[in-house]
Order: sequence, then C-alpha cells, then structure tokens
Amino acid sequence: MAQAIDKGERQWRPVDPMRHHREKGWDYRGRAIYHFTLPVEGRYPLFGTLEGESAETAFVRLNAFGRCVCKMLSGLAQFYKGKGYALKVLAQVVMPDHVHLVIQVLEPLPQSIGAVVRGFKSGCTKVYKEEFYCSGKNAAEVHGDCQTGGVGVHGDCQVGGAGVDGKATVQFARIFAGRGSIWQQDAAYYHERILHAPGQLRRMIDYVKDNPRRLWLKSHNPDLFRLHRRTEAAGLSFTSMGNHFFLNWPDCQTVEMSRNATNEQIEDQLRSVLAVAHNGEVTYTAAISKGEQIIARSLREQGYPLVVLLNDGFPKEGHPNECYYKPGGVYFEACSKGQLLLLEPTEESFLDASIQKAVEETLRRKAEERHYCYTPIQVTSQRYRFMALNEMAKRLSLCHRDG
Repeated sequence: MAQAIDKGERQWRPVDPMRHHREKGWDYRGRAIYHFTLPVEGRYPLFGTLEGESAETAFVRLNAFGRCVCKMLSGLAQFYKGKGYALKVLAQVVMPDHVHLVIQVLEPLPQSIGAVVRGFKSGCTKVYKEEFYCSGKNAAEVHGDCQTGGVGVHGDCQVGGAGVDGKATVQFARIFAGRGSIWQQDAAYYHERILHAPGQLRRMIDYVKDNPRRLWLKSHNPDLFRLHRRTEAAGLSFTSMGNHFFLNWPDCQTVEMSRNATNEQIEDQLRSVLAVAHNGEVTYTAAISKGEQIIARSLREQGYPLVVLLNDGFPKEGHPNECYYKPGGVYFEACSKGQLLLLEPTEESFLDASIQKAVEETLRRKAEERHYCYTPIQVTSQRYRFMALNEMAKRLSLCHRDG
C-alpha cells in the first residue's frame, strides 16, 4: 500500500507564478525548454473575459486585442526564424490578464531567449497603442463604450462583455500613459521557469491548457482561495487559505511519522488514519516525512478533510502579487472542493515559548529512547521548524478534541 511520494504532498513552497527563476550560470542562448508567464499591469483584463457554465466548459472569450496577441504567439517561431532563431512553441494560452507560453529552443540562439520575450512584449504594446488605445471601435471593444482620452474611464465599463471596475480602467490608462507598456513592471522583464526534470514538460503543458478551468474554480469559490493573515487558533497565529470551518471541527487526529518508518509501519498507520477519517475526523499533518506524505495523499485522493501545516508556503505580506496567489497542483484541486486548509505559522508562532518547550521535550524523549545525549537545536534551523510544525499540529488537534 505504501507508494511513491506524490510531489504535491511534500513540505514545499507552492509555486508563485509571478516569481522569476533566473539560474546563475545558465546559458540562456542554448537549447532548452522554458515556461514564461507574462502578466498585464495591475492584472487588468486587457485580453478578454472568462466564460462558461462550469469549470469543465470554461474558456476565455478573447476580444480583438486578445486575438491579436494569440496570433502573435502562434507566429512567434516563424517570425524569429528569419532572424536566425530556431524555436518551437509547445503550448500557449492567452488569459484575460496574463499570457502563458511554453517554448523550446532547438538550436543555440544569436541572443538570449530573453530577447525573444522582450521583443514579443514590445510588439504587443505597439499593437495596443496603435490600434486599441485610442478612441474608436477597437478601443471600445477592449475597454468599453464610454471613452475619455482614448480609454473608457466611466462607471461599469465593459471588457469583452464582463463588467470591469471603472477605477481599474482609469488606473490602467494612467499607468500606460506614464510607462508606455501594457505589461507588469518588473526589473526581470519576464518570469520564466526552465523545464529540467523528466515529466516536467507534460505537467507544464497540462497546467497551461488547464488555466481557464482553474480560473473558473477560483473565481467561483473566492472564499476558499482568499489569503487570510493572522488566523488565530489554539493560541497561535497563521497565514491561511482554504476551508476554515475545519478549525472548529470537534473531532480531529494528527499524523506524525518518523522518517525511518518502514513500509509496514506506514501501511498500518494509513489503515488506522483512514478508518478514523471515515468516521468524520479532520486530519492535521505537516506532511514532511515519507509516511506523512503518503497518508496525506491518500486522504486527499479519497476526499477526506485535511489540514496541512507549511513551513514556508505563501507570499510574504505586501508582495505585489499577494492577491493573485493560489496553491499549486493537487492542493489547488482539494482547495476548490473545500477539502483542504493550508496553515503557515507566523514567526511569532515558531518562536512561541510553549512550542519551543514542546520541541525540546520531544527531543529529550527521543534521546532517552535511543540512549544518546540530548543536544539542543537552534530555533532558526530547518529541523526545529519542521518539529515545531508537528507540535503545532498536535496542539491544534488536541485543542478541538478537548474543547
């Protein structure tokens, strides 16, 4: 029953799609496969709107400018072929407020792949300025029917058929007039991820194509994807996202397993945990060790309520893309169904005196069991933080059970 670890259950930092991943020493002119994410300034829905009656039927209805951008993406490889660039577009999607592109460099390039991305971005801005920014039919389709100074700035201006806050339209118009670019301002110019690992390309292509469905789920379940700062529970504070009703659930259990647990031990624990979860208990876990990850995956796959504590999972407060964050991979699906709550302790919680004491007691107990001397660990160490997560999970579970 013990199986290979699902990467979604690792103690991980969920991918922030707006964080670039420049790799030191990497030759950005050489053969490689890249995923690029290009957000519009202020996440203004410049390219169209999301439509569909369900997540499965969701699609992006592109406006005239969105269709131009899509056409430019499709012709990107051919356009740069004449400039000596051997490229192949493997996947693309134009969302209302950003663009995803998976592109392969087939032969060493005359310049870095960054030159291609910057050229594409400049081309889009030029088309927008010449054909869609000024007043007229094209601008009306992109920004709405009410035009002042080139861009709709009144009331409920429409973008491709969906209402858009007039303030957002005004703000976008002002920023564009000042900067002369439709794209989010960023010193890195673009956000890229180099696809190295086996299977990573297929997962990324699936992710790109799945964007409309994921956006539909997020937009129709806003409470489940709202990032909460200073969530208080069991005398501790957390940043959180997901189904907060779990924090008041009366019946809870905690999953904590040694990293040295055998497959037989993992299987026994899994059977026990699933039996309890089947009776309606919420499971708390830090999903750090192999056994914890396997159990967390099984709970998730069977739709049981799950609370996962994270070491470093969310954007920092004040991050420019804080309001656009969503969990990645399997956690997104569980979150959209109301089956998951993610908790990241604040630094105050990691430094809480009672948590430090609980970690110390656990370390002393383990030292006695294994007949070696107890050695304190630094509260700044990764080991302390992981042990603290387990102690917090136990406290949260006991708090509700005893309450």
